[in-house]
Amino acid sequence: MSIKSYLVIGFLVAASFVNAQKVYTENDIRIIPKPTQTLIKTGVFEFTKDTKFVVNGDFQKDAANALISKFELAAGFKPEIAAKAPVSNFVQFKTDPNIKNEAYVLDVNPTNITISAKSNVGFMYALESVRQLLPEAIESKFSISTEKWQIPSVTITDEPRFKWRGLMLDLSRHFFDKNYVLATIDRLAMHKMNVLHMHLVDDQGWRIEIKKYPKLTEVGAWRVDQENTSWNARLTTNPDEKGTYGGFFTQDELREIVKYAATKGIEVIPEIEMPAHVSSAIASYPELACFNQRIGVPSGGVWPLTDIYCAGKETTFEFLQNVIDEVITIFPSKYIHIGGDEATKTNWSKCPHCQKRIKDEHLKDVNELQSYFVKRMEKYINSKGKRVIGWDEILEGGLAPDATVMSWRGTKGGIEAADQGHDVIMTPETPCYFNFYQGPQNEEPLAFDAYNPLNEVYKFDPVVATMSPQEAAHVLGGQANLWAEHIAGPKDSEYMIFPRLAALSETLWSPKEKRNWNDFTTRLFSLFKRYDYLGINYAKSAYLVTASSTADIANKQVKVELKNEFPNPDIRYVLGDKSIDHHAVKYTSPIEFKETTILKASLFQDEKPVGKTFTDTIIFHKAVAQKVKYLTPYNQSYKGDANTMVNTIRGSKNFHDGQWQAWLVNDMELVIDFQKQESIEQVIVGALESQGAGVNFPVEVKVLVSNDGIKYKQVGKITRPYAVNPIPELKDFKINFQKQNARFVKVIAGNLKKSPKGESSWLFVDEILVN
Repeated sequence: MSIKSYLVIGFLVAASFVNAQKVYTENDIRIIPKPTQTLIKTGVFEFTKDTKFVVNGDFQKDAANALISKFELAAGFKPEIAAKAPVSNFVQFKTDPNIKNEAYVLDVNPTNITISAKSNVGFMYALESVRQLLPEAIESKFSISTEKWQIPSVTITDEPRFKWRGLMLDLSRHFFDKNYVLATIDRLAMHKMNVLHMHLVDDQGWRIEIKKYPKLTEVGAWRVDQENTSWNARLTTNPDEKGTYGGFFTQDELREIVKYAATKGIEVIPEIEMPAHVSSAIASYPELACFNQRIGVPSGGVWPLTDIYCAGKETTFEFLQNVIDEVITIFPSKYIHIGGDEATKTNWSKCPHCQKRIKDEHLKDVNELQSYFVKRMEKYINSKGKRVIGWDEILEGGLAPDATVMSWRGTKGGIEAADQGHDVIMTPETPCYFNFYQGPQNEEPLAFDAYNPLNEVYKFDPVVATMSPQEAAHVLGGQANLWAEHIAGPKDSEYMIFPRLAALSETLWSPKEKRNWNDFTTRLFSLFKRYDYLGINYAKSAYLVTASSTADIANKQVKVELKNEFPNPDIRYVLGDKSIDHHAVKYTSPIEFKETTILKASLFQDEKPVGKTFTDTIIFHKAVAQKVKYLTPYNQSYKGDANTMVNTIRGSKNFHDGQWQAWLVNDMELVIDFQKQESIEQVIVGALESQGAGVNFPVEVKVLVSNDGIKYKQVGKITRPYAVNPIPELKDFKINFQKQNARFVKVIAGNLKKSPKGESSWLFVDEILVN
């Protein structure tokens, strides 16, 4: 063979070797949260059955085994643990006392990986980054033989921006068992979050075993099952009726949770509410209340919170101190959260015990009495070597000396506390409450009536721009809160947490200057694939196309604007019955409609529709743009606009969207004037029911017609008795009648007046269609 032939063969072999290795760019590094600094080098490291993990100590071994177990499932081989590094093909852990506590340096080369960290958690976070450098298929529970388990040669230097990166699970409103909490801990670690705040006590359930007070779980952990009724429409529970819905954690289960969390670098913070949100405790031990009142564990919403601990009785503090004594044997955390929010002090104002306490302690009023309560409990908790956290209401009447404030009513309380020299955890409702809707309300499961989409979570910064450097230094970090009034099961909980937790993790970990929404969204799709493999029921709300409409009444025309959360979205649409898959047109500007038309729209990715297709029918009916006279005026809180009833634009389940007119207790009665006789045979009344908000469907709808506007005859009527309805619903009430000519149409919709709970009822109507 000639030298030339050898050269050709050598070139082909070299070329095939190069082609076998992917050349990585910055766009291929899809780690969330984004590392502090990433340097991409030449070449790749490939994990094989011969790869060794060189570790020192049990924690490093456990951390390594967490990744090894993934290779065992997804790759079909199991790298070994070794005490000594081989020549090549190894991952080595090196302890470096000069690195910050949660920081790490990950150095990947074609022959080996070196992980340097000071603490166990630093090594764990480094492996979480290695996990996200690997193909998404590493999350598979089944072997994938075609995958190459390569990661790029990189040097990552990484550390968190904030030391408090938390998630609160409300385990009181709906109980989630130990297995779900353990799974949540795994997912927090995956996102480099380090605090799990367990909300264990609230009105609707006491969830922690206290051996000195067995009735707390015998009685307080169970409520009467009213799950078929909207949360805020549930009736007051009879204290003699036995509760059957609920559950609690034994102390052994909680110790197991705490121990497991520690292996993932997560501190578990218990919350034991006081002095309010404690109906479950008072139902168990009525003497804890001001007037020894017997109550049942509430099955749903309670407001105002008047059944609270008596601040005047010494036995109240004895009870709470005994509870705390047992709590601290379970939770080694630095902090105990004591709530402190939303206490309605009506009973304190009347209670002789509380009034005596105010006099004896030289307090000014019940607000100072709450401050006395918090300070006294803080002093006791401090004596046990713990620090107190409370919601920002603990500022009222004077803040306890060493308390940390969790600011939820915006950031104002946090700013005030930091100004006073107190540590602060920022968790403002907007955007940190994950029980709020994250997508269009019509397309989402039931949630609290507010809106925190993914992109708003990503904008969050715990440090407020107006803070001084001294105040900013008191900001420990931030936290998401998932209140569970509307969350009945683990899959519902996952849906509300993910992917918003991913956005929050980046706001709390990554340097502010590194954060970029466009960049984050490109990395997010890789994370979605991991969620799919892991079986996480994450929300795809960010994919959804939303529409906003404006009506040009004079020209009988509607314009529809389409939007999406992602930057520069590829939105495409079709009109009529065409297929979105094959006939979609790229959306570039608002679409004009002058006749009844079906609109379908979707976000496209890789030339295919992704997520749920948006579908709406814009209906032009005979009443469009006609004159409406209101015989009973609508409520000024929900007045829509002058043409709401006849503008073709339908309201959503979000009754604050400006497309609804509403009547409180009163019936709706109005007249549509066509200006001339029209042939008509149907009237449709569009209504909303949201019983938790006191909004109910009409109990009857009547249609009357006239040609002179004086004498009317009834042409149709439907009745609908009240029915329990736990979820918001849109419904068209259709009244058909014999075709006839008429100039005036009178529509009367009957209001329920009072709900079964005795509250005034709202009637909401968005459109009256006449055909």
